[in-house]
Amino acid sequence: MTHEPMAHPQIFDHDVLARRRARRQPEALFLHDLARDEIEDRLSMVNRVFTAPAIIAPFAEPYGGLLPDARIVADTEVLDLEPKSHDLVIHVMALHWANDPVGQLIQCRRALKDDGLMLLITLGGQTLHELRSSLAEAETYVSGGLSPRVVPMGEIRDLGALLQRAGFALPVADLVPLNVQYRDLTHLMHDLRAMGESNALTNRLRRPTSRKLFELAEHFYAQNFATPEGKLNATFELVCLTGWAPDDSQPQPLRPGSAKMRLAEALKVPETKLPES
Repeated sequence: MTHEPMAHPQIFDHDVLARRRARRQPEALFLHDLARDEIEDRLSMVNRVFTAPAIIAPFAEPYGGLLPDARIVADTEVLDLEPKSHDLVIHVMALHWANDPVGQLIQCRRALKDDGLMLLITLGGQTLHELRSSLAEAETYVSGGLSPRVVPMGEIRDLGALLQRAGFALPVADLVPLNVQYRDLTHLMHDLRAMGESNALTNRLRRPTSRKLFELAEHFYAQNFATPEGKLNATFELVCLTGWAPDDSQPQPLRPGSAKMRLAEALKVPETKLPES
């Protein structure tokens, strides 16, 4: 008996996303500039020369000169990567648009040679929480319900757990917070469109949104998230994940019960027995 592969929910409409990205404006790609800086900084701390890197990115221009001879790969659902063909895979600013994020990570791991490094940067869960909250409050007031408007993004703990699910060794997750100030809601929405990061959810509202809703959302935004100078705060989070393709040369956890010294001896403190219950 044969089994068809399980289809993943299509949370994002990638045809719409491609059209959004095609209208991007290079001067608005400051998040990609920040991601590139983070990649360069983190790679500078790795004592390794990578000779066969691949970069998975939504578009090439921010990353084209990042590494000599790096292969730029589109962030399609099935990545154009050959098994065990790269010693470094960088997945940048694309995982938050993946319908199958675990699948993306598994494909990256399979593309790595033994002891190869994956470095991934994506937007984290607190990104645009102010906008999400303000739109939800306004829409509840205007229509009594909610529609999908801001992309759901993973929290750092959940994203770190994905590394283990995908089979990476030595997984590490950390984040870089960024606060940006906008003069008004229109300015923020324009910036998101110019980044190619506007709403491409499959279940997005298909009819035009009323001006009243946006005016009320801006009121709530200013009420709850404005600076003393009247600017609107917008939070962006870059979550950075690193993991290694497993290899026997890597540090291995000790087998339970294999310790040769008590913890109290190692810490040079007296050992106290717990009282019997």
